Amino acid sequence: MTPSVRVDPHFFFELDAQLGERRGPNGEPSASDFLLVELPTLSVVIAERFDELPALYADRDDYRYLVATGLLVPAVTITAQLVSDGSIVLFGIDIDLTAWPE
Repeated sequence: MTPSVRVDPHFFFELDAQLGERRGPNGEPSASDFLLVELPTLSVVIAERFDELPALYADRDDYRYLVATGLLVPAVTITAQLVSDGSIVLFGIDIDLTAWPE
């Protein structure tokens, strides 16, 4: 059975800090765009392939990360933890913002 995925409030804080609430002048997506377009697909990948993802810490198999390309962003890293109830919590995000011109 595929585990459920939920998002920690810190994830939203990091997402808002990187993308903001409005679309950028050079085609940068808003945080809402990311949540609606990218996150559903990436959450499924994390849920279905959690055990195959690289470990974030050598001695902690419950922390993993996904590096992926997206439809709206050139690259994103999402960090996640498998918690005691069997669900996966997304708690960190790092978006490659270097592809857009300044």
